[in-house]
Amino acid sequence: MRIMATMEATNTDEIKLRHVETDVLIPKMMREKAKERCADKVEAFNHCCKDSGFFMVFKCQEENAALKECLTLHYKDPTFFEECKQEYIREKLEFERTGIPTKNRTQKLPTSM
Repeated sequence: MRIMATMEATNTDEIKLRHVETDVLIPKMMREKAKERCADKVEAFNHCCKDSGFFMVFKCQEENAALKECLTLHYKDPTFFEECKQEYIREKLEFERTGIPTKNRTQKLPTSM
């Protein structure tokens, strides 16, 4: 019965989320999206690490600090959390409606078909 009530809800604010969703799954989505938004800093850090080898701990402190600052800015932003929460709820409702996970829904068909 609970699933039916969830599926019928159209306002995403009415959806009750489980502890694992708010404390694990939505923060995971936030980390992935924050990495996309901080892509330039991720790339700079990765490039530095590749070039520095074993000494990356010492040589890449500036790039690491910039990356951490960018990511933390997003992690602590309540608006960003709410955006990710709403996207998570939309994906959850779509999965309940179709039974198809998001990752399978977005896969492209092979061109050789």
